[in-house]
Amino acid sequence: MNLSIILGMVGPWQVVIIIALALLLFGGKKIPELMKGLGQGMKEFKKATKENDDDDKKEGKEALKEDSK
Repeated sequence: MNLSIILGMVGPWQVVIIIALALLLFGGKKIPELMKGLGQGMKEFKKATKENDDDDKKEGKEALKEDSK
């Protein structure tokens, strides 16, 4: 399901309001720290999913070798 269907179209004024609220809640100094943490978390998540996919492929190849014996 498309996210824009659920949330509707987000216009420029909504983006400005969201940014203003974030600045009010967290302050200008805290936001870069939050974004850095978010980026690191996304990087770790991608790394973990890639490792999981690699492990699944190895197990699949091993199962094929055992089946062909």
